[in-house]
Amino acid sequence: MSVLNKRIIVTGAGGGMGKAVVQLLLQNGANVIGCDLNSNALTEFESNERFVSIACNLLDEQKVKDLFEIAVKKFGQIDGLINTAGIAQSATPIEQVSLTDWHRLMDINMSMIFLTCREAAIHMKKGKNGTIVNVGSVSTTRPRPGLQAYIASKGAVESFSKALALELAPDNIRVNTLHPGPCDTNMLGQFAGKDADIDEMKDTVFKQSIPLGKLLTPNDIAQSAKFLLSDESSMVTGGVFHVDGGRSV
Repeated sequence: MSVLNKRIIVTGAGGGMGKAVVQLLLQNGANVIGCDLNSNALTEFESNERFVSIACNLLDEQKVKDLFEIAVKKFGQIDGLINTAGIAQSATPIEQVSLTDWHRLMDINMSMIFLTCREAAIHMKKGKNGTIVNVGSVSTTRPRPGLQAYIASKGAVESFSKALALELAPDNIRVNTLHPGPCDTNMLGQFAGKDADIDEMKDTVFKQSIPLGKLLTPNDIAQSAKFLLSDESSMVTGGVFHVDGGRSV
């Protein structure tokens, strides 16, 4: 699955899944622009000449435009975009979810993807080629109580990606959605209630919900992302890929 010399933007690059994607892409010869609010989380990659670290608020339209312009100036073109950036929702009854909470989840989990995909389309259309991967969640298929706002935001990601796949297909730009299952990252603990024992939940609620009997690792997600960003998936678009150990079945 070759991504050799491809120029790929990774959002949320400082987090568990995003960082694993950056690492795997660099190991396989890709040029990577890692974007995260916390640029300090990416210092381990900065010695690699094929890596550029950019601190960016992806809800700022101008900052998103600047991100792509910097990437193009550095590498000449953009071949791929993977959106791993996002936030979780602590399990909360709907009557306790404020409109501010709702908007925050929708903005970070969906509006950021809209902005990066819009900018990616502008640049990829010039070369009549490109691949976009948006990270959703298995919870859109197998919901859990108390995550209604989060699940709605990730459902929007899936629908948006399918619509965009059809729209951009004439320009040879592919768009797919990757739905991870429970993954052993810091974000997993954010889904539990504030008084929950996350270590206990990993062994009960999360692990026991996965037919293969173990939590996913960030590398599990990265491997699937690499396939979708590679030439080997050249006829794959509009797809929804569950990487969840059978959780969605």
